[in-house]
Amino acid sequence: MLIEKTLRDYLKEVRSDSPAPGGGSVAAYSSALGASLTNMVMALTESKKAFAELPESDQNTMKDYSKKLVAVCTELEDIVDTDSTAFNDVIKALKMPKETDEEKKIRSEKIQEGYKIALEIPFRCAELGLEAMAMQKIFAQNGNINAITDVGVGCLLLQTGVEGALLNVTINLKSLKDEAFREETRHKVEDMLEASKKYKEETLAIVYKRLAE
Repeated sequence: MLIEKTLRDYLKEVRSDSPAPGGGSVAAYSSALGASLTNMVMALTESKKAFAELPESDQNTMKDYSKKLVAVCTELEDIVDTDSTAFNDVIKALKMPKETDEEKKIRSEKIQEGYKIALEIPFRCAELGLEAMAMQKIFAQNGNINAITDVGVGCLLLQTGVEGALLNVTINLKSLKDEAFREETRHKVEDMLEASKKYKEETLAIVYKRLAE
């Protein structure tokens, strides 16, 4: 499993001539790092006096988000590996026989099904990254000031992960013939990309403001 490799070995795998792990796996790992950094800030904040002085509602929200970030990261760790196999159904379909009209029809249908499956994993990766980004603002506002840059780095990593995953969704869409599905998914991609940019802008604005205080 890729996620079990050392950082150095994972880097070697990425820079090799093998197409996997590629951008999708790296995007998932980027988001996992971003979520982990955000959770680290919580770990460095919870025991501080400033945290105890926060409204109870903020404390509870941060604790709840911290648990959710662990779940997000766990699923993203899985995607680091499963993204590398997302294209398997397409590869299998491409190898199907195509001698008769019936075989060509079945092969074409399976290829289309394969591309839809192939984009499900990067789409989920983007959803998870966005979920984490939506939780970052309160950590930027209330997190330990000595770890405020870690929220910022986490935000940048998450946005990279989201946009990277959406790039993979987009390239798979190009191979689909189902125009209604393509348009629906394309609109979702656009909305998710804009949301990630908005979250990034809001979180970094808080980070830079606190750095200037």
